[in-house]
Amino acid sequence: MPYYRVAGEIPRKRHVRFRRPDGGLYAEELMGEEGFVSDSSLLYHVHPPTAIVKSEGIGDAADGGAAPNHPLLPRHFRTQDLPAGGDMVLGRQLLLANDDVRISFAAADAPSELYRNSTGDEVIFLRNGSARFESVYGSIDAGAGDYIVVPRGTIHRWIPESGQPVDALVIEARGHIRPPRRYLSASGQFLEHSPYCERDLRGPDGPLLAEGEDVAVIVRNRGGLTRLSYAFHPFDVVGWDGCLYPYAFNIADFEPIVKRTHAPPPVHQTFEGPNFVICSFCPRPLDFDPEAVPIPYNHHNVDSDEMMFYVAGDYTARKGSGVGIGSITLHPSGFTHGPQPGAVEAAIRALDEGRATTDETAVMIDTFRPLLLGPAGLRAEDPEYAWTWARAARS
Repeated sequence: MPYYRVAGEIPRKRHVRFRRPDGGLYAEELMGEEGFVSDSSLLYHVHPPTAIVKSEGIGDAADGGAAPNHPLLPRHFRTQDLPAGGDMVLGRQLLLANDDVRISFAAADAPSELYRNSTGDEVIFLRNGSARFESVYGSIDAGAGDYIVVPRGTIHRWIPESGQPVDALVIEARGHIRPPRRYLSASGQFLEHSPYCERDLRGPDGPLLAEGEDVAVIVRNRGGLTRLSYAFHPFDVVGWDGCLYPYAFNIADFEPIVKRTHAPPPVHQTFEGPNFVICSFCPRPLDFDPEAVPIPYNHHNVDSDEMMFYVAGDYTARKGSGVGIGSITLHPSGFTHGPQPGAVEAAIRALDEGRATTDETAVMIDTFRPLLLGPAGLRAEDPEYAWTWARAARS
């Protein structure tokens, strides 16, 4: 995180004696990245955060094998066809993956167990519904359009609000996910040209100060999933400070960058991870040159696979393709993609007739290594999508 926060009670200096009301010492826990030479936070627990009483390996239903995209095809997955139910952790359904990132879908209607991902940071994007995110740092109330950024090693859980499942795109990195470096000053402040800033980020309310004994936490490491039981509840934190913590950012607070002619995807970048980027496509004024073509041109990102999650609105470039709200498309390297035939002319007519803005919202992930196809993606695939450009062009 690019700025410092304090929550709850902390002593005047780091690593000095900080005593509980009964005279005992609070237990420090330093959460630090990159060998403690990057962002960190210092948490103060009532009980030692090291006291475990049990460890058991558990299966991972979401860890099914992923297959190469071969023969090479553009793909369309309908997440709305995937089953609803389960929780935000064990209910993840794997869509796409490579050695840098796993992309899953969840339609959660139940609280999750306590969970710690020790392989990398996570970003969870909520398409609809709402949930309470609780962690050792405190809680965040999350709703539709929110990205929740969860640093590696954060013990947390998800509690959906009753009523409807929370549809979410889950992005699990093998490293850290951060704002793009070009948006930040040398000291970590968001710069004036950034499409969002510190005021748009919502940190945790807390601390929570939960109690309990023999409390189970699911831990993911590179060996798989383990259920560790802690002698005391991990949410026994009375205070913390630092620059490393979970936070929320709503996609509606992203400020689109507009040009006279169509701008390329990097203007939509929101986060960067190891060998991938996350972009936000939001409603914005259309390109305003009198001769502008207000729609993406055919393009081939020769170094990337492009995944797009269609969240809301009317995505003009995909008209006639079968893509709708809740759809995910994969346009891999090796395939030139662009608007459906007829979409360019329709967009120009709409611009000439006075349409001044777009209304679509979407989340895009570009990876710099090929994405493999997960079992949930294959189950939800529209097998006709690859041929829609040719059919429209010939009709």
